[in-house]
Amino acid sequence: MHNLLDPAILFFVFGVLAGTIKSNLEIPPAISRFLSLYLLMALGLKGGFALAQSGLTVEVGAGLATAIGLAVIIPLVGYSILKRILSGFDAAAVAATYGSVSAVTFVTAVQYLENQEIAYGGHMAAAMALMESPAIIMAVILANALRQRESNAQMVLPTGGSCAIAQMPSPPSFPLGKVLHESFTDGAQLLLLGAMAIGLMTGESGQAAMKPFSGDLFKGMLAFFLLDMGLMASRNLSQLKGTSPWLIAYAMLGPVTHAGLALSLAWLSGLPVGDATLLMVLAASASYIAVPAVLRYAIPEANPSLYFGLSLGITFPLNLLFGIPAYLYMAHTFLG
Repeated sequence: MHNLLDPAILFFVFGVLAGTIKSNLEIPPAISRFLSLYLLMALGLKGGFALAQSGLTVEVGAGLATAIGLAVIIPLVGYSILKRILSGFDAAAVAATYGSVSAVTFVTAVQYLENQEIAYGGHMAAAMALMESPAIIMAVILANALRQRESNAQMVLPTGGSCAIAQMPSPPSFPLGKVLHESFTDGAQLLLLGAMAIGLMTGESGQAAMKPFSGDLFKGMLAFFLLDMGLMASRNLSQLKGTSPWLIAYAMLGPVTHAGLALSLAWLSGLPVGDATLLMVLAASASYIAVPAVLRYAIPEANPSLYFGLSLGITFPLNLLFGIPAYLYMAHTFLG
């Protein structure tokens, strides 16, 4: 309940209500883009400053390794489940969406931990950046394999008394090199890592100089951005009409399962409560910006309203309103 009374979360709820009643309230796309870049820059600086204080330790390495492991395991398991109820292309797209991460959910979780005065490692911002790309890469590999299988399938066409064999048309494979380039040179991700590097290099003096920017303004900017996210979430719920109940269940229960897996790995890696909570948030989140933008071109056979609607219309609000405090409670309970 305490999370629901946070001003930033209440602005998200207000945005959902405004969108539900069909209000014409909207945030211009340019301002929304600026807010997202600001949050990533401020988060990167915070992470860099914290990392400058803690240094590169075994704990940092364990956290990053665990994050990469989750980024590989979650989309593979998700695809193996989803292909039973969806086409191969849709299964790959949804698995990639849920195998990647939501930066806004992570930023909100960071703010929540700070409100609770719970310490966390600055390197967790780097963990978020590392977890974004593996799912996209695996989805493209799976989609290319599906196209190859379809192109090898042959259709027998009757031509008088004989038969002619024709190749079934399929879209050309999306080059993996292009995906790798876009994944590792994406502007938002580069800004996050660049800001973290600057924070690491400047340390305490940089933190004091940037405090008005990355500290004092952060909460208000987050509230403004979550208002926009609330509007978007409410207006994307209509895309889920007619969606299979099994997919709705996956969008609700899959993130909880992913968070449980992250908690288990955090316990094995000996991560502290704050880092474990953020790792659970990352594992439970689903991308609704970076991954859908790539998938529209990489897997055009997949239905965008499916993977975008599930992540933004169901998973994002549940994580924001209830998931973050629940994951912190679980981390406290099992890790002390």
